[in-house]
Amino acid sequence: MSENKGESESDAAGRGDGGGATATPAGPRPEPIRFFGTTWVDHDHGYGLRRAGAAIGSLAAAVAACFVLRFAYEGLRLANTGTFVNVLVVVMFAICSALAFRKTWEGFSTRPSDPDADRSLQGLKAIGFIGSLLAYFFRTFTEAPGESLHRTEYETARTQYERRRGNRTGNPSGKKRPKRR
Repeated sequence: MSENKGESESDAAGRGDGGGATATPAGPRPEPIRFFGTTWVDHDHGYGLRRAGAAIGSLAAAVAACFVLRFAYEGLRLANTGTFVNVLVVVMFAICSALAFRKTWEGFSTRPSDPDADRSLQGLKAIGFIGSLLAYFFRTFTEAPGESLHRTEYETARTQYERRRGNRTGNPSGKKRPKRR
């Protein structure tokens, strides 16, 4: 979340968020989500269409990936590598996809507690990319992937901002101070 401290309208317009003609609201800004921008805040500007598009796109990508893996498996069979290697490849992709699904699904609702451990799983998630695509597909049925996490963080930031702003009574430099003798 970013706050608008000392930001002019030209700065907001330079970011391309449409803040050129109107005054930008004070306080934290919602963090954009990939493919959704900030439409998740009020569910406006084609949010439903974006969710449908994300679901169709992730499912299409998962199906295309399955075809690619099938061609790779056929290549292994044609090379006569043996049953053990064929079974090992299938089991490896199945396990990696299941783990990638779980990690991706958890990532939609919580930030990783240990970013280094999460970074070390990037190779596993790359191998199990079908699981990540399927997690994205299934998540779009309930919300934009990651929306609940971003919404909680945004509402917390808004609450903290309002509380801090409510505590202020005005410009401290404008207060009348008793004269020192």
